[in-house]
Amino acid sequence: MKIFHFQDIEKKDAEKSASKLSVRWLISKEMGAENFAMRLFEMEPKGYSPFHSHPWEHEVFILEGEGIVVGEGEERKFGPGNVIFIPANEKHQFKNDNKKKVKFLCLIPYTKEYLRTHGS
Repeated sequence: MKIFHFQDIEKKDAEKSASKLSVRWLISKEMGAENFAMRLFEMEPKGYSPFHSHPWEHEVFILEGEGIVVGEGEERKFGPGNVIFIPANEKHQFKNDNKKKVKFLCLIPYTKEYLRTHGS
């Protein structure tokens, strides 16, 4: 068992094609998790993730703030307490269109494709 404070994990800038978005890998392979990763994202006002897809699903829980999740042909508002499921291969993007920071947890499985493209 491991227990730690989330602020003990280094905050890093997210992908290059994102803006004003940071991530902390709270639970990862490096700490012994074999099946899933848990990440904490923080998105500043006017921030966004890239519009992208990949062959693994996302499970997202919004902790703070409000914004928009963009899909192919649709945009939906989200806020604290909302749960978002994004299936594999579905294009998606998160945007913070408000004046407060957005914080959300995002869980992903360690699929063979993920490990092939991001290292094992």
